Amino acid sequence: MRFIDREEVARRLTYEICIPIIRDAMIALSKGQTKQLLRSIIPLSDGRLFGVMPGAMGANAPFGAKLISVFQDNPGRGIQSHQGLVILFDPETGVPVCSVHGGEITAIRTAAASAVATGALARKDARRLALLGYGEQAQTHARAIQKIRNLESITVWGRSPERARAFAERMQAELAVPVIAAELVREAVAEADIICTVTSANEPILKGEWVRPGTHLNLVGSGYAGPAEVDNDLVIRSRFIADSRESVLQQGAEFLRAKQAGLIGDEHLVAEIGQVLAGDIEGRRSADEITVYKSLGHVVQDLATAWALYTQNE
Repeated sequence: MRFIDREEVARRLTYEICIPIIRDAMIALSKGQTKQLLRSIIPLSDGRLFGVMPGAMGANAPFGAKLISVFQDNPGRGIQSHQGLVILFDPETGVPVCSVHGGEITAIRTAAASAVATGALARKDARRLALLGYGEQAQTHARAIQKIRNLESITVWGRSPERARAFAERMQAELAVPVIAAELVREAVAEADIICTVTSANEPILKGEWVRPGTHLNLVGSGYAGPAEVDNDLVIRSRFIADSRESVLQQGAEFLRAKQAGLIGDEHLVAEIGQVLAGDIEGRRSADEITVYKSLGHVVQDLATAWALYTQNE
């Protein structure tokens, strides 16, 4: 069985390759062409989870699973918070044929998915990006969003001003775009056209009243029911779109908090992003509308990218 390590994933899975793969996977999911179970999550201890995500790319297509741990304190050790494997099985024989570094797949495909959603939902003239968080996903999101919109500035906020400034300096040098560290969340999003929340916050850090009309948001940091990065007001004000409707209705923390408060019903989740991409449901309807893409990630994204790495020559 072949193993594709982190270095090979990082080298070969460029955003130019990954973004189209993710777009097709999103459409296939929403058209019912793929199969997946709701992911199982085992809480291990505070800030530590283990997840299992099985799925298939179609009836007679490659299938497999992602086995992933999430340890929020790992970045302090200098390693990825997401550790695991994507296991691929041959569709003809059922034989496991490849395992792929799950942490690096997750880092890249999650940002690629947000880039796809941004391309579909953000205003065409959106040029100013705000990142809430300065970890690995903030880094990959900056890279991926730049492939979709011609950014003129990036603002970053994080709990440590020193780390936020270090991130800003590093990304400005890499992307050749002005990157500024903000001391307050409200300051970071004040002029933003696109906001990506990529934190490990347990309670909302972003209020709806701080978000300008016409903004697009990618809500990424909360991956299960419980922690929420934005408040109920933002959920209510937005046109709310999911990567997977079933997943968000079961595990989308921000949506579930507003629903449990009696402020919205299931109909507030207007579409899956795959339906928007396919032209079946309208995404952004006006220049002033606030759009939200709730990202939980689904295994079809992992399988599609891993299979491309397995089958395509370098």
